[in-house]
Amino acid sequence: MTALTRREALLAAAGFIAAGARGQENGPAVSSGGDAVLAALPGKDPLIQRAFRPPNFETPLADLVPLYTGNAVFFVRYHLPVIPRVDAASWRLQVEGPSAQRSFALSLPELKGNFPRVSLAAVNQCSGNRRGLFSPRVPGVQWGNGAMGNALWTGVRLRDVLHKAGVAADALEVVFNGADSAVLPATPDFVKSLPIDRALDESTLIAFEMNGQPLPHWNGAPARLVVPGWTGTYWMKHLTNIRIQPAPFAGFWMKSAYRIPTGAFPTVRFVSQETPETTPITEMLVNSLITSPTPAARLRRGEPAQLAGKAWDGGPGIAAVEVSVDGRHSWREATLARELGRFAWREFQLALDTSRAGPLEIAVRARSRNGATQPETLTFNAAGYHDNRVQTVRVEVS
Repeated sequence: MTALTRREALLAAAGFIAAGARGQENGPAVSSGGDAVLAALPGKDPLIQRAFRPPNFETPLADLVPLYTGNAVFFVRYHLPVIPRVDAASWRLQVEGPSAQRSFALSLPELKGNFPRVSLAAVNQCSGNRRGLFSPRVPGVQWGNGAMGNALWTGVRLRDVLHKAGVAADALEVVFNGADSAVLPATPDFVKSLPIDRALDESTLIAFEMNGQPLPHWNGAPARLVVPGWTGTYWMKHLTNIRIQPAPFAGFWMKSAYRIPTGAFPTVRFVSQETPETTPITEMLVNSLITSPTPAARLRRGEPAQLAGKAWDGGPGIAAVEVSVDGRHSWREATLARELGRFAWREFQLALDTSRAGPLEIAVRARSRNGATQPETLTFNAAGYHDNRVQTVRVEVS
């Protein structure tokens, strides 16, 4: 790991640089509406600042329009404030554990060169995305819609690395740790686990590239875990240690945090971590986002207008996106763009009728290939997870 410069250390302690324009490192903070303020971390374009120590920044709606979310605008999520810049040349990934038949360490060139390289498009979404839209309000980072992004991830399959270690028959979970740390020793280290079957799934990657470029520092350089279809809490950044073990991992971030009421959501179970009351959050639910028109936009009467957005789920794939403009009495299917893969979001479009002046409420709901559809109402939970209600935007035709 390399030492931060004095300037970088000060910025890391503060968590951000206020920015007045995209690509500008110094300048006044700029309001983007409501209580949202744009600010920039070193190497990032201005993002919506939700917290600065540790740094938590979300992607503005305009930057979610492209098919792939740019590295410079991809959201940033941390739990611990000490985030070292890991030197790729000296970085090592330690693989070990009581259910590993052998232990070893990999350098970055060894990780890249000793296993087949794969690329996969996938949505990375924070578990608490849209928490800020909950009513009544719940504690936690008050994310809007932008704690998510779609990227092309390149790396190696985690299972190939685990097979090199030799997975014993008693393996139950695989535990992951990264290079970030807390200031106070009493603060729990951010350590996560996966059930052995999810760790051995062919889609679970150790990624070292994002959208064809080396991973950015704020998104996990030099290597991170990619768990397509599951929420971002499992996508361990700055990965340093993998441990295969025969027992459930008992760390704070599994046993106490990132948990939902057992049976409340139709997602895959994490049986070894489940209790009668709560279970870890796992898959993303089917969801959608309207990127155009924007809320409160004014459309000109009689002029062409297009509804556009994204839809995604935990892996079955998007089968349809339906749109209503009459109070949800009737629905029309939008046109779906080509599929990038079952873990990526899928774009949709539909021409809007602007022949009549007045308010227009546009409702959008996505449907997965497994039949799951966005609900009309929120399933409230104290942690503020899984807001996948039907998306609604209100505009004016004038």
